[in-house]
Parts: sequence; C-alpha cells; structure tokens
Amino acid sequence: MHDRPAAVTALSQAVAAGRRLARRCTREPRALDVLTALACLALMALDVPGLAAADNSLSGVTAALVLAAGAATLLLRRVVPWVPYLVALGLLGWLHELTLAQFALYSLARYRGRAAAAAGVVGYISFAYVMFNLPGWPVHRGDTLAEFLSLVVPIGALAAGVGVAANRQDLVRALQAQRAETETLHAVQRERDRIARDVHDFVGRELTLLSVRSQVLARRAAGSPYEEGFEELSETARSAHRLLNEIIIQRDVAGRPTPGLEALPGLAESSRRAGSPVDLAVDAAAYRLSPLRQAAVHRVVQECLTNAAKHAPGAEVKVRVTVREGRLRVSVRNALPVGAPGAPQEPRPAATGETADQAATAAPPPVSAGTGTAGMGERVWTLGGTFAAGPRADHYEVTADLPLDDQT
Repeated sequence: MHDRPAAVTALSQAVAAGRRLARRCTREPRALDVLTALACLALMALDVPGLAAADNSLSGVTAALVLAAGAATLLLRRVVPWVPYLVALGLLGWLHELTLAQFALYSLARYRGRAAAAAGVVGYISFAYVMFNLPGWPVHRGDTLAEFLSLVVPIGALAAGVGVAANRQDLVRALQAQRAETETLHAVQRERDRIARDVHDFVGRELTLLSVRSQVLARRAAGSPYEEGFEELSETARSAHRLLNEIIIQRDVAGRPTPGLEALPGLAESSRRAGSPVDLAVDAAAYRLSPLRQAAVHRVVQECLTNAAKHAPGAEVKVRVTVREGRLRVSVRNALPVGAPGAPQEPRPAATGETADQAATAAPPPVSAGTGTAGMGERVWTLGGTFAAGPRADHYEVTADLPLDDQT
C-alpha cells in the first residue's frame, strides 16, 4: 500500500475543518451575520472594476471601501433591518448596485415579516424605476422598460419571498420550542403532584404507625420510667403527621395558597350568578382553624354548590359552618328537585299500555351524585371526621363533622 499524498491529506483536513467551522457558525447568529456580509461583499467586488471605470469619481480602492461599508450594515440586519435596506437604496441610486438590495430585502422579510417585506419590495421597485428614467442608468441593468422589469423586479420579489419563507420557518421552530417547554413544565408539575401524594401516603402512614406503637408501648410501660418518654414520642409523631398534612395541602404545585374560608363568599357569589341563591353563615371561630381544616371545608362547600346547581337549579342553598364544643360542623342543604325521591312529584302522561295510577306511582330515576360526594367523604374521613349525604324529608343535606385538635 502507498501512503496518501501530503496534498490530499491537507485537503481532507481543510475540508473537515471547514465543516466544523460551518456547524459552529450555524449555531452562532453573529457568525452567520459576518458570513452573510462577507458573501455580499464578495459578490459586489465583481463590480469594482466597472465602478472604477464609470463616471462616479471612484477609484478601485475607494469603490471597494464604499462597498465594504455597505456590506457591513448587514451586521445590523437582525436588529434594525431597515438600515441595510436604506443603504442598499443609496447604493442603487449612486452606483446602480443591486447586490446589497437582495440581501437587504431578504433580511427585512425574515426579521420583520410579510408586511415589511411587501413595503420594502414596493419601495425598492419604485425607487429603481425613478432611477431608470433618469439619465445615467447603465445599459447592462436594462436598456428598455421590459429589460428593466425582467431584471430588477424579479431580484427584489425573489429575495423577499425567500425571506418570508424563512420567517415562517422561524415562527414554526419558535412554536415547537415553546410547546416542548410547556410540556416539560407540565411533566414537572405532574411529577411534583405524584411526589406530594407519595410523601403524604407513605410518610404519613409510617408516622401513624409510629404514633400507635408508641401508645401501645406507653400502656405496657405504665408505672415505669419509660412511660412518659413513649407518650412524648407518640405526641411528636401525631404533630409531625399534622404538620405534613398542612405542608402538602397549604400550597399547591404552583405555590399559591390553597383556598380556605375566605374564599367561601366568592363561591356563594358565583352560585348566585348561576341562578342558585346561597344563604351563607360562618362562625368567627372557624377562621382560626388550620389551613388543613379550612381547605376541607372549602372543598365540601364547593362540591355541594356545584351539585346543587346541577341537580336542583334555582333552589336556595343554605350553608352553615359552626364551631361547637370542640367540633367543626359543616351543613349544606337545598330543596329536593322535582322528580327526586322524597320531593313533590309532578304527574306525567301515561305511556302506552300504562294506566294513570301506574304513571303517578312510578318512581323516577334517582339523581346521580357522581364522584364528588366520594371525594368530599374521603377528605373529611382523612381528617378524622364523619360525613353524611342524602335526602332528609323534603331537602337534600350534606353534613361534615370534624375535630378541632389542630387550631392555629
């Protein structure tokens, strides 16, 4: 085997270095702007001999400097794309240079959108047409109106069209990035919810077991020096469990306080606007309850008002939150809707093959309570209270009774 020639090796290394540089530049907007300005200058440099020979008082060096200054304005194309656009019109009127106008129109369309692109194209064509009708327009830029239109107009329209397409791609990429960020935030929030539930379930269970075992040991050690220590351990475990409940329920995932009793008037007002008047009364002592108890009351009242609006629209709802003899009692009642068991029945027409008596005595389908009642009961039972819901004579009543062993 023969070794590769040094020239081939050097060329391969140069190509690899160029590819690495291109990948790096595509990730750096400022580098892309520099490359764009250099590309524009390289294309305009092809016109330097002609510019120096024309009657414009420019030598080869000064023409190159003027074109370099014009190309340098492309470094501002992301922030103020109108600057290279105006400079391009100036070079068009002075030197009849069309190259910078293409880059400027593309930048204007990409970074300012379709409306700016349309305005830029109209301004470019109008200005070029004025210059075409003035003396001194070069023949190679279009000697007749048809040649002018076939050269100048497509240049501006094509550059702006490509810029608008790039602008739409930028918008799509931005929306995709925003959607990905939103999905990530939702996933984080869901995971935080799961962690909070796991902490409450697993750690709370262990603390409960610790409290129970400590009480058992305290009874077994009755009369011994260890009895007091076991009782203190049991009380510490119960306090830790209450604190854990309050930490998890006091603030939601977004860091906002969980609604308490102060939010009940808002619930009542919302229910009134929906057509169900609410008679709300809350004992002053209830506002001193811990956030855990207040959140439970809010949850019960909220679900009850929702069910009343759904199953008994228009009926008055009486809400009472009282504190008596170390217990918190929540009572929510409303009249039974027509057709519900226990409520006054409206006669309905007899169906085919059915007598009037059978139609009058036929039991209507029960009103569905859904899963909200089970959720209310679970919340109350978790706090060591009792819960009941069902028809009472001519009304439907929900009652929750909670202990007050953790007032603040």
